[in-house]
Amino acid sequence: MIKHNRLIAGAASLAAAAALIAGTVTTASAKPNDPPAKTTVQPYDIVGVGSDTTTNVMDALTRGYDATIKKDSPAKPKVYSYDALPPGITVAPPGVTYKITPKKGCATIPRPNGSSAGITALNATQVIKSNGGSYSCLNFARSSRARKTTDPKLAKGGIAFVAFARDAITWAVRSTAKGGNNAPKSLNLKQLIGIFTCKTTNWDQVGGKNAPIKVYLPQTGSGTLSTWETFMGLTTVPSCINQGPEENEGTYAGKTPTDPTNGFNSPNAIFIYSIGAYVAQKYHSAACGKTPTKTQNAFGCDVTGFLQLQNINGVSPFSTGKVPTINLKFPSGFWRTIYNVVNYSTATSDHIPPQVNALFGPKGYMCTSPVAKTEIRDYGFINYPLCGSVS
Repeated sequence: MIKHNRLIAGAASLAAAAALIAGTVTTASAKPNDPPAKTTVQPYDIVGVGSDTTTNVMDALTRGYDATIKKDSPAKPKVYSYDALPPGITVAPPGVTYKITPKKGCATIPRPNGSSAGITALNATQVIKSNGGSYSCLNFARSSRARKTTDPKLAKGGIAFVAFARDAITWAVRSTAKGGNNAPKSLNLKQLIGIFTCKTTNWDQVGGKNAPIKVYLPQTGSGTLSTWETFMGLTTVPSCINQGPEENEGTYAGKTPTDPTNGFNSPNAIFIYSIGAYVAQKYHSAACGKTPTKTQNAFGCDVTGFLQLQNINGVSPFSTGKVPTINLKFPSGFWRTIYNVVNYSTATSDHIPPQVNALFGPKGYMCTSPVAKTEIRDYGFINYPLCGSVS
């Protein structure tokens, strides 16, 4: 999550105003994310937070699952997924902390923005009593990164990463339609490592034009950031990199106190992007501010903004279909599995808690429902034969 210097408390209007000043409000007419309006999330319900990358697909999947439940009850709880940021906000401005109250009776907490932020919140979640039962205020964390050595172990008292789909990441620059860029059409791993370790500083060193490279990476806590750091062999973000734009958002225009440049609206900028998220935004979503058609995704809108995705090793990130998908021939070193993280259970053989097994387990809704499999494809990701596997 972006580091905040102070808290503007209890004033949604102030937060929205600050976001507007920073150019970070995107009004969308898609279905509202988070629990639907006027919904009381009961202590026994299932609640998740975390990754921005999987925010919209999990909105779709949890709404689809909830539609199969006739009456919400402790025996058949509904599932709610809080977005990484409030609906309509694309970046958390410095000095603003957004908050959520996960369930009835739970304390209000900072809204987790990103995979690591979600996992941290899950680990620290409050447990409340209700009608003779004990319930966690958070039940899962969306994660677009794999387990780290610093995460709680796959053991009693720890956590389990439950796989559900596949994604890939590539680099992005200003699109031809927005004025073009000084980059080459393709880079290889060695060239990307040079750029993201600050050893390569001019586009002409990698086959582009003679122009300085302006490198950007997503906010701290981002699973896409963590995965890319692994790809690049980074343990820290180098000083040449401007860090902070929200992951998988191409609308960042700079002009901030810490970045007075034009952000992504520059021929020299380079960023990273989930290919799955880009496919969903560009080819399955309405323009922001427009109502989705019946054939478009209900959640999210097109925030690709200034950016286009680029090739690695000469391979396009997209398939050649009329409606592109992630190219299955994209270099293997840039693929990742996406997960939902749950508290380790001793009550089941796969260690997925019983109350969420019907959703996340290998025989659960997300892994077996034809509707769910279609939703995963429509939100840009690749169905995974090992869906429901635990690591």
